[in-house]
Amino acid sequence: MTSHHSYPVHLLLHGRPCLVVGAGNIALRKAAGLVDARADVTVIGPWVHPDFAHLPVTIKTRSYRAGEVGGYRLAIACTDDPDVNHQVFVEGEQAGVWVNSADDPENCAWILPSVARNGDLTLTASTNGRSPAMASWLRRRFQTEFDERYTTLLDLLAEARAEARAHFGTSEIRGWNEALDGDGERGLFTMVAEGRLDDARAALRYALGLQPDPAEAPV
Repeated sequence: MTSHHSYPVHLLLHGRPCLVVGAGNIALRKAAGLVDARADVTVIGPWVHPDFAHLPVTIKTRSYRAGEVGGYRLAIACTDDPDVNHQVFVEGEQAGVWVNSADDPENCAWILPSVARNGDLTLTASTNGRSPAMASWLRRRFQTEFDERYTTLLDLLAEARAEARAHFGTSEIRGWNEALDGDGERGLFTMVAEGRLDDARAALRYALGLQPDPAEAPV
């Protein structure tokens, strides 16, 4: 079997119109993910799961109408009728709208990964559509690892990035990997995990050249 690698991206859907065709259990999960991304979500289906009442989405209790996918930026087809899902995909391709058909890779222009999230930290796992179960298993493993240590480290790195951009005009500089890959007591993650934030900040600034005097680096 020939595998075609996907191109991973994180879409910024805030305020953008997105369509979910189908309104059952699967559609409920897909719509909730779009709502989390703050998309403007419309759901179409002749029967609507009652829990949709808890989501800020527009509900159209009817069947999909030919061509209407063209009015959206992104669409998910998850009805129990393969012909409808295929229709949405084909019409989406014609209109330049990216369509995902649940559990139907032949009718997908994009693939949903499994997502582990903690605040602004997001980690995705994908098997290129070959095994959603494995992607979900990996997500569960990674999710148990994420805790406040990682969000604190992220805050520290974001602070240093802003300082680097102000100082050098860019944050694309040497030192990030060296700082993050450190081991033992001098490792950046170890310092954060132990609550030694001043030491971690000094070590990071030294690695990035923001603290040029070695004598100022932690010992």
